[in-house]
Amino acid sequence: MKAARIIKTKEPLEIKDVGVPKPKNDQVLVRVESAGVCHSDLHLWEGGYAGPQGVFMKVEDRGVKFPLTPGHEIAGTIEEMGESVTGFSKGEKVLVYPWIGEGTCPACRVGEENVCDAPRSLGIYQDGGYSEMVLVPSHKYLVKLQGLDPNSAASLACSGLTAYTAVKKAGAQPGDTLVIVGAGGLGLMAVQIAKSITNARIAIVDIDDKKLAEAKRLGAHEVINSGASDSVKGVKDITNNFGAEAVIDFVNNAKTAPNSLNMLRKRGRLVMVGLFGGSLELNLPLIPLRAFTLTGAYTGKFADLVELVALARMDKIQSVVSRKFTLDQANSALEELKSGKIIGRAVINP
Repeated sequence: MKAARIIKTKEPLEIKDVGVPKPKNDQVLVRVESAGVCHSDLHLWEGGYAGPQGVFMKVEDRGVKFPLTPGHEIAGTIEEMGESVTGFSKGEKVLVYPWIGEGTCPACRVGEENVCDAPRSLGIYQDGGYSEMVLVPSHKYLVKLQGLDPNSAASLACSGLTAYTAVKKAGAQPGDTLVIVGAGGLGLMAVQIAKSITNARIAIVDIDDKKLAEAKRLGAHEVINSGASDSVKGVKDITNNFGAEAVIDFVNNAKTAPNSLNMLRKRGRLVMVGLFGGSLELNLPLIPLRAFTLTGAYTGKFADLVELVALARMDKIQSVVSRKFTLDQANSALEELKSGKIIGRAVINP
């Protein structure tokens, strides 16, 4: 089978012929129909993240090994199953939960494999979906699509799941103002999720008017172009100068993080999600004096993905898929994502 693999960071992915894995026990071989192109794939390709004071945080220091087939947003069809698999059948369309843990750490024991102490995530620590087929370690990581389009469903496994977890952590209530920073694939999904599970007033901040227009179409009540105006002032203006009850920062870099903090009202909650890097200098007395809560959100647990797929089946949310690429075009997909040309999500159709 063919796979687009990172052989060496910062160098083009190479299309390789690799062996087809044989599933054993409760393993499942899935034929990939759609693999979402995520910013995390970019970070892998580039070899890491920008840390504080310009220090580069290498993914290899976190246990990532190359060569590697990236891709953790995977939807496809069951090709073959191990002898212990139950509840699924060959040819069935499924979404893969990629955030696999080692199974015994405290997080894994309470169903939060996404924050495992020794993660084994597909497309990051083991080969993923930029391939014609992918081996899933257990059928317990599969969600039945039941009529959902694989292209739209694929991004639910990361973009959708991350947005869902962040919106739940933000805890916005009816009458609250929820600010979403970043109108990329995550931000656009968060707008829809927030609209479907909260009754909050949704404001979104970005520098791209096209993305802001899409956010408005999907349900955002207010849009703020931070390239053309002061985003903090914009939030204060729509909240009678109090600030927002909750802010989700899907960019989370050295520029957006201080602004996100300054958008909060007393008792406000900041959910930090993006991995764009940098550092944040905190005014320490301000945190207790204003009773802020700062928290991080990283993907989500399997149970949340099941809930999210249910929302998609009810047409409460839809993934915005603006570009489709072949496996041979994997490098073009990453380049377009890096240059900001993708609205919503791009997918690779092997």
